[in-house]
Amino acid sequence: MTRIYLVRHGRAAASWSDDLDPGLDALGLSQAETAAETLMAYAPLEAVSSPLKRALETSLPFTRKFQTEARVEPRVAEIPSPGLDLESRGPWLSKVMQDNWSNVSAELQSWRAALIECVCGLQKDTVVFSHFIAINVAVGSAIDDDRVVHFRPDNGSISILETDGDSLTLIATGTAAQTHVG
Repeated sequence: MTRIYLVRHGRAAASWSDDLDPGLDALGLSQAETAAETLMAYAPLEAVSSPLKRALETSLPFTRKFQTEARVEPRVAEIPSPGLDLESRGPWLSKVMQDNWSNVSAELQSWRAALIECVCGLQKDTVVFSHFIAINVAVGSAIDDDRVVHFRPDNGSISILETDGDSLTLIATGTAAQTHVG
């Protein structure tokens, strides 16, 4: 079994509806350092990151400590919202977060399937620096939960799964954020 450590990026310097690709703020940088320290106990680990700045910046303390590079993997990026302007993204995401995967567009279902395939395909113990909805996809697959959101991983939290190459098993969810949907 391959163990997967899903790290939600540190707190971003701007919200999802204010910036297409924000980096981390000061607290987010601290959360990234804390996650890297926690991951030291699980070494050695491969590293994979979403291409978005907040995930890449979260991976930096880990990659420095382990003297490695994170492989950029677009399939673990945040949920796609093509064609939506910044003003429309927040309300759209709030609506999607209250739904089930079986009810969303074919495009989003394809993104979800690709993310699950990517995580199941990891063959070595790996840390994946990713996002709120993306982590919910992997954990939801592990527990066979069709809801888009079934838990709220906090910034810098680490959820642990295992894969046999075909499916995911939940070992532990990361610390929950104090947020709400809708």
